[in-house]
Amino acid sequence: MAGAWRPDLSGNPVPVHTLTPANQFAVTNGDPMSPDDRKRAYRKDLLLAGALVAAGLAVAGLSAANLNAGKHPQMAQATQPLQSTPGAETKPSAPSEPTTTGARPTEVPPEPARPDAEAQKAGAQPALPPAPAEKTAAPIKER
Repeated sequence: MAGAWRPDLSGNPVPVHTLTPANQFAVTNGDPMSPDDRKRAYRKDLLLAGALVAAGLAVAGLSAANLNAGKHPQMAQATQPLQSTPGAETKPSAPSEPTTTGARPTEVPPEPARPDAEAQKAGAQPALPPAPAEKTAAPIKER
């Protein structure tokens, strides 16, 4: 049956491949590869992958060594340093900050945001404006 032809779906003749002991281990597309060739190609791929990993590690190591071996660390500064005003020696310095005790002041009692009705009659104004009215739709009619 070697050299036999059969028509494909469009009617063109194509060769018929039969399984023989030589090609029963793999489906080939016209490029048969022996097991030795496969091993060689696999080893070649592994060697290339290992070389790429080693090169990447070498570049990372060199970069880390370059960062650590910097003899002159430089600091970037976004703005110019502050300069004193001419004649600042003759002017008095700013007053010192008042000290705080961290305790709440007791002379001013806390007031509610909305005073009660009696306080409003006495003239107290609310600290906040009145809340807006809620918008509601007409009730749903049952059918």
